[in-house]
Amino acid sequence: MTQNPKALFLSHGGGPMPLLGDDGHREMVECLQGIASNIPQPDAIVVVSAHWEETVPTITSGPTPSLIYDYYQFPKEAYNIQYPCLGNPDLANEVHHLLRYANIQSHLDEDRGFDHGLFVPLKIMYPEANIPCVQLSLVNTLDPL
Repeated sequence: MTQNPKALFLSHGGGPMPLLGDDGHREMVECLQGIASNIPQPDAIVVVSAHWEETVPTITSGPTPSLIYDYYQFPKEAYNIQYPCLGNPDLANEVHHLLRYANIQSHLDEDRGFDHGLFVPLKIMYPEANIPCVQLSLVNTLDPL
């Protein structure tokens, strides 16, 4: 089991705008950079995305997920953003097993990429993209049980 897990709520602002230098996102960008500089760098990150819903909690489990540009009508450069962090199949399996242990059915998805709920804040916080990540969906009923 992962040692000393921590949880943070991170906003990504208006789609890709924080990564495009939008003045309205300057304070948020500075806040995310401040968080990253004031906490130990994690070994891995699990992001619960509000932009991904499935019938059961679903976990990205591929080793090299692509990016999903799940926003529309932004400048062309918004669709050229790169964040080549690795996935973490072992961590995905650990999350899957922990959910099963809690009697929560879940699914591993080796093909799904990372949406902007992951890559926008993490590109600001950890631009080197050197921390493996896993993304976890919401349940499409939004029922917490």
